[in-house]
Amino acid sequence: MSEWWTYRLDDFLLFSPRVYWRLFEAHNAALWPLHLATMLAGLSLVVLILRRPGRAMLWTGLLLAPLWAFVAWTFLLQRYSGINWAASYAAPAFLVQAVLLLAAALMPGGPAMGRLDAIGKTGLGLVLAGLLLYPALALASGRPLAGAEVFGIAPDPTVLVTVGLLLTARGRWLAFLLPIPLLWCLFSGLTLLAMGEAQAWLLLAGTVLVALLGTLRLVRRGSRAVRE
Repeated sequence: MSEWWTYRLDDFLLFSPRVYWRLFEAHNAALWPLHLATMLAGLSLVVLILRRPGRAMLWTGLLLAPLWAFVAWTFLLQRYSGINWAASYAAPAFLVQAVLLLAAALMPGGPAMGRLDAIGKTGLGLVLAGLLLYPALALASGRPLAGAEVFGIAPDPTVLVTVGLLLTARGRWLAFLLPIPLLWCLFSGLTLLAMGEAQAWLLLAGTVLVALLGTLRLVRRGSRAVRE
């Protein structure tokens, strides 16, 4: 038997890249034109943060929670788990994240959104990347637009938009709201890396960036609490 250190990342891949990308084509065909509604919902959250930050967390939770549950059921369980057993374990985590987002929106003392300092502006940049750039990666990679990954339909852009929105928030809830999205970014990034896909580096770099900025946000909050 080969020693564990002789294995490469792609040795753990259970499917071919072609099979993986075909999942998105079938998924999109089954759900179109729901993509238009999810994209509009994402853009409306950006507008809300910019113009009505006081109500942003409420609507962010109310919109994102069902989308996380929807992606867990329709993509992770019904499609992805058929070629990757790990998706069956990721789906419950997505459901937990949906509950956390809803709780953060409805419970007293939830995070306040709309903090557009350097961290918040970086977060909005990630939101726009998840909404507008991520679907275009299909064409950039030579795949058909029918297989594009869209916010609220596919997991990666949904997670990217979520962490971007959370970076505009402040409060202790961030410590509970960021771990699951970051773990998914790491998992999906490593999967794409094993497939030899360049967009893996976008997810992995995003994981590091959000982890650092989220930690900085929490540290700053702790420092202010101590001073007060």
